[in-house]
Amino acid sequence: MIAINSIISAIGNNNSIYPLLVRDCGIEVPTKVFKTYKQNKDDKEIAYLATRERLIDEYSTSAVWLGGIPLINTVFGKIIKFCGYSPVVNIKLIQAEEKLNEIDKKLKNCSPSEQDKLLSQREIIYQQSLSGNIEKFSKVKGAEKAVEDLKKVKLNQNTYKKLLAGKFATEMILPIAFMGFIIPKAVYAITASTRKRMEEKQKTLNSNNIKFEGVNFEKFKKQSSSYISFNGNLSSYLCNMNTVQKMAATDGGYAVGRVTTARKKRGAIDIAFRMLGMLYLNFVAPKQIEKILSGISKQLFDIDVNLDPIILGDREFIEQIKNKSIILPKSSNIKDIIEFIDNPENSKSLYVKYAQKLKKIQMLNDTTRDPRAYLNEKSLGTLRDNMDNFIKSVQKLSKNKMTPQTAKRISKFAAKAKFAKTFNILSNVAISSYLLACVLPDAQYLFREKVLGTKLEPDLL
Repeated sequence: MIAINSIISAIGNNNSIYPLLVRDCGIEVPTKVFKTYKQNKDDKEIAYLATRERLIDEYSTSAVWLGGIPLINTVFGKIIKFCGYSPVVNIKLIQAEEKLNEIDKKLKNCSPSEQDKLLSQREIIYQQSLSGNIEKFSKVKGAEKAVEDLKKVKLNQNTYKKLLAGKFATEMILPIAFMGFIIPKAVYAITASTRKRMEEKQKTLNSNNIKFEGVNFEKFKKQSSSYISFNGNLSSYLCNMNTVQKMAATDGGYAVGRVTTARKKRGAIDIAFRMLGMLYLNFVAPKQIEKILSGISKQLFDIDVNLDPIILGDREFIEQIKNKSIILPKSSNIKDIIEFIDNPENSKSLYVKYAQKLKKIQMLNDTTRDPRAYLNEKSLGTLRDNMDNFIKSVQKLSKNKMTPQTAKRISKFAAKAKFAKTFNILSNVAISSYLLACVLPDAQYLFREKVLGTKLEPDLL
């Protein structure tokens, strides 16, 4: 059951690679290949060439798209290590350090009223800066190496930023070059070579003077025509983007590359229509569908389904709700969250457990978070608020006293919430996959017919 919850959780996280993997390789590509053949079947030659192009193009592009950025990230991680730095030091810690320096300069020449405001800002920023984490974790057992990594980066901030900028540039340029230019050019070259062979073969078939093993070929062609066939087979922010955000940025460059490398004008328009649809359906629509499905569940069943299936499927979570022993940060403010996470007494709390399991925080050991990582206030605050809202919803069932009947109702409520969340996740994948694999190709076919004036692949005409 834990494994199933983890799988559902993974494919339901629209900020991770897993939903893209399921939609792209498992559903979208095979369906699009089939639809390409079906849409061009009126012309056997174009149907064969278009289907083969789509098959080669889609799977080679998917390989680069889904594997390229993680691979480059791994390779560059080793390069950064070779240069003497830890690649896990988050660039936002450097940004915070730079803001501290700016505030310190302003504090030297400011009025008393401005000073209070600046000091308040500095206190908040200091909590997630190189200096702040170095000071806080210097005497924490088990954090010695992490602190040394922070000190090295603090002494060489510009060098480290250049290494990260090089990593980001490579993560963008290489996939865009392959997906936007190299792969389509290679596919076009294969098609051109095939067409040349087809034309040469057709010329041979149309020649009255060519003999085949002493037999007039025209006569041979008539006798065996039933056997002849051709249907055969901004730098700091950018550096800190997650894998899916980098994929979205890469897709933008990939789309531009595909449009500019199109063989014909109508082909470029046709490709632009498809690429814009793919960008929207891959990176925007799933989050919109998620909100709609959550809203429907709330209206129909009065169930808050914002929590992850990993949490809803955890018996310990339900038991702690029943006995009212769950502890959470005082608020979703980053100061309260950091204070809560860094308190060793809270290291076994469910909040810290889920934050770690859902990859919202990194831990050096059972009690100490990794000071080289940056804590996302919005993400951690949302987790805290979603847990708190769900607990309040469940506790309405218990009133003032926990009886066996009440405990049973709470368990049923949690099970219903988990089912609703799982249903929403699978429905989201199904809907977005259907839109990508079926609706978009059909819309493109209609666009091709009504706007471009052809039912066939315009780039092959």
